[in-house]
Amino acid sequence: MKKIFITFFISITFLLISWKYNEVKFDDPNKDKLLIELLKYVLEKGHYQSQDINDELSKKVYRSYLDMIDPQKKYFLSSDLKEFKKYEKAIDDQWLSYDLTFFNLTYERLIQRINEVEMFLPSLFKTSFVFDIEENINVDFENLTFSKNDKERKDRWRKQLKFSMLDLYDIKILDQNKSIELNENYVRKSNSELLEESLKIVNDNINDIFDLMNDLQRKDWFSNYVNSFVNQYDPHTTYFKPEDKDRFDVNISGRFDGIGARLQKRDGGIEIVQIILGGPLWKDKKIEAGDEIIKVGEPGEEPVNVIGMRIDDAIKLIKGPKGTVVELTVRRKTDNEIKTFPITRDEVVLEESYAKSTLIKKDNKTFGLITLPKFYVDFNDSKEINCASDVKKEIINLKKEGIEGLVLDLRNNGGGALQTVVDMTGLFIETGPIVQVKSIGNRKKVLFDKDPSVLWDGPLVILVNQMSASASEIMAAALQDYERAVVIGSDNTFGKGTVQNVLDLNRFLSNSDFDLGALKITTEKFYRINGGSVQLKGVESDIVTPNTYSHIEIGEADEKNPLKWDQIDKAPFIKWDGYYNLESVINDSKLRVSKNELFNLIDQNAKWFSERRENKSYSLNYDTFKSKQKNDKLKLKKFDKIKDYNNNLNFNLMSDKSSKIKDTDEYKESRKRWHNRLKSDIYIDESINILLNLKTKKIENNNILAKVG
Repeated sequence: MKKIFITFFISITFLLISWKYNEVKFDDPNKDKLLIELLKYVLEKGHYQSQDINDELSKKVYRSYLDMIDPQKKYFLSSDLKEFKKYEKAIDDQWLSYDLTFFNLTYERLIQRINEVEMFLPSLFKTSFVFDIEENINVDFENLTFSKNDKERKDRWRKQLKFSMLDLYDIKILDQNKSIELNENYVRKSNSELLEESLKIVNDNINDIFDLMNDLQRKDWFSNYVNSFVNQYDPHTTYFKPEDKDRFDVNISGRFDGIGARLQKRDGGIEIVQIILGGPLWKDKKIEAGDEIIKVGEPGEEPVNVIGMRIDDAIKLIKGPKGTVVELTVRRKTDNEIKTFPITRDEVVLEESYAKSTLIKKDNKTFGLITLPKFYVDFNDSKEINCASDVKKEIINLKKEGIEGLVLDLRNNGGGALQTVVDMTGLFIETGPIVQVKSIGNRKKVLFDKDPSVLWDGPLVILVNQMSASASEIMAAALQDYERAVVIGSDNTFGKGTVQNVLDLNRFLSNSDFDLGALKITTEKFYRINGGSVQLKGVESDIVTPNTYSHIEIGEADEKNPLKWDQIDKAPFIKWDGYYNLESVINDSKLRVSKNELFNLIDQNAKWFSERRENKSYSLNYDTFKSKQKNDKLKLKKFDKIKDYNNNLNFNLMSDKSSKIKDTDEYKESRKRWHNRLKSDIYIDESINILLNLKTKKIENNNILAKVG
């Protein structure tokens, strides 16, 4: 697959360079037009499926773009839409001719409307919010029309603020009642005081939102416009402006060089909201979560004031290569004192992205569980950072503890790097095809595991759900086709059967003074080794278990513009013939699930949750709100058993972390939370039941020999 894409990249580079030198100068000051020109050509030559740029596409782009920039219809007026409407069938022509008339019109109008809303909001906060009149708020934004005039828009915002206040006000009443019960000296506040406190929180939240909105620049809105086009090819083809490309790289590798903190803008400053375990700030212990960064500098240089700065720009100043020093001037949350601290940047590892394992004891037997949140890899250093090698280490450690079965948890794993799937699947089979890949021009390639060694040849269960996608589906499908693993979980996995590659658009330019970002483009579709596509249909579980989202439409089929399902010839492969009782174990598990009281309760809860989501209208009357809340609580009471469930399994969490990290309160708390989640997980319990009964022929033959002996 890599060779195919490299061939495409080289050919498109030559084509583009020769084409561009004749058409456009690379020092063209109009970056937006150059970006469109480049994207149009790359999509035409590189996307898996060609797209006609015509009036039909124009109408889709029109709807998509407006949904992106004003999804809740809170800013534009119907008069704006009437003006925009005349461009509905002209956007395709503007795209082809690099004409930005429609974008410029909508961008300028949006900024105008946002400023208008920001101007009238303070007057709404001066309004007395009364909760004893009967009125409703409609949150069916998809079918909601735009406000006819400013008065209607103001009323829409008033209801939104009131809706936000309603819940806060109720929480404050409940908290006060609890405080009175616990403390007889507690001074009761009046309802008006509680309302005022709720109003202040809503006001602060709205101000934070508008701070973020005001931080957005023209390029951010233009990125939305561009994506309204590229998303028409398929939902996974996406344009990344430069900052988004950096975030994508961190997401796929789980590592970055920096100070080890999560930041957010608050009151004009940059607040540290979380310090990442093992990172420079965590090691230094001088700066705490809640402290505010007000200046950033390099040693010997004048520091830069970041108050009022866009958070993306502040992060650029803070991040830097491993081993370099950044000087942070912070306002301490504890005493408001301002101090400057030198911090040596280092590699930061996002532990929640990485594989981790635990031992599980049941009926005097030991099993292993490996949780894999994503198929991560650092493309610049795949030998060092690679989920396949990490999972391999976890299996080796678990085997040392004498496990008799293994659960691989791929729930909520949205995928990642394709090659890691091939390497990881190879840990469980001898040799053979793992996945088939079809690219432009119907070229087909089969990716094989060529290593005959098998790291784990014992019983294997794979846990999935509706959010197991892409690489997760490849692995589950391959091991299911080989009959190597039992797949347990939702009816179907997500159904993303496409492969994307990330193209740095700057590689097509020479002597450019600006950064064009990157394009994540769908270049291939992948297929199971049995020939069927995972696209739209996903992987069907061998054993279906209900979950909270069982009755909600989640998956590729519910995305806009997905590629179609199809199938190709199967790849020759030999099924794994290692299980003694696979079919009967699957049937027994299905029977257990169908008779299990808790699973049936989970299914009922999922139905209730789905029905509740259908409600798009909410009362803003406090008594009606409380009445509905009371009814909901009564209905939810029967589902308390789900929250109280304990699988009574014994877990022994494993770690390859240094004792310096393992001995910290933060690490212990993190592992404790994971442990508690595992204890309340019925899906792991059923997975262990399967492993208890699933016998490999090797084990069964050993048992027979032992009896004979």
